[in-house]
Amino acid sequence: MLEKRATTNVPIYDLLARRWSSRAFDPKRAVPRAQLAVLLEAGRWAPSCNGDEPWRYLVWDRARDPEGWQKAFECLSDNNKKWVKNVTLLMLSCAGSIFQLTGKPNRWTQHDTGAASVSMALQAVALGLIVHQMGGFDAEKARAAFDIPAEYTPMAMIAVGYQAGPDTIDDPEVKKKELAPRARKPVAERFFEGAWGTGIRP
Repeated sequence: MLEKRATTNVPIYDLLARRWSSRAFDPKRAVPRAQLAVLLEAGRWAPSCNGDEPWRYLVWDRARDPEGWQKAFECLSDNNKKWVKNVTLLMLSCAGSIFQLTGKPNRWTQHDTGAASVSMALQAVALGLIVHQMGGFDAEKARAAFDIPAEYTPMAMIAVGYQAGPDTIDDPEVKKKELAPRARKPVAERFFEGAWGTGIRP
């Protein structure tokens, strides 16, 4: 399998370095329910403002619910459909908009939902799975198809499965992205100290 470990300036925890968003999924290997349970448990214990746990996740297991999986698949952009066709498990993260106990607006929900998603992505690495989060989907189509309440915002479609080799990808542009090296902007361009735009220094 293709491994694209992060090239870091200083050493980071191995699980973090190994996590990346592959597009090559094995269509013949379903995610066992026991492993799905572990992923969801990792998400459940993510941090959230006031412990509100504002996230909700829809899960579609192709083996158990092929019709539901297909409905979710149809919400994806055409570019994502090219490779997601091999994925056995799809999820959709949704962020609430109000605190459950007080009914007041909660502006931290999208941040907290992202924390739950990355917790699952890291747990997936530990289980030998891969997770690929996608913004390329029709949120309103998903809302209508699955009766998502108005107070929840569909955030990201998430593909979960076992990695396959790049040869499983038919589209040359998708394969090119799969094989491209990973890159990130310099730390000082994204992390500031003392004032906005002042890049942090060692």
